[in-house]
Amino acid sequence: MDIKHYQEELARFAGERDWDQFHTPKNLSMALAREASELLEIFQWLTGEQSCAIAENSGEAARAAEEIADVLIYLLRLADKLNIDIEAAVVRKMALNAQKYPVALAKGNAEKYNRRKPRT
Repeated sequence: MDIKHYQEELARFAGERDWDQFHTPKNLSMALAREASELLEIFQWLTGEQSCAIAENSGEAARAAEEIADVLIYLLRLADKLNIDIEAAVVRKMALNAQKYPVALAKGNAEKYNRRKPRT
């Protein structure tokens, strides 16, 4: 995926519609949260097993795909507006997560790093 290409396409799309005036970091982050909540709604009352079965249901999978795309679109616009290099940010965050969650302590454990009890 060429992130920069999609950011340019989204900027062009917004510019053609004179929407750039509305695409402030505040508004984009709010829209991102809204779209994430629409994705959440798909899974809200499902069991873990039922949520996994969404992939087998073409209608629900398509609905999830649309919401995932909306989330990514707003995320790309927000990063563009804030001049954040998403690829570099992901690389940095993955390295940080590797430090916070070393395999020896995190494997098979869903506990957040700052709530882990020391092993004795």
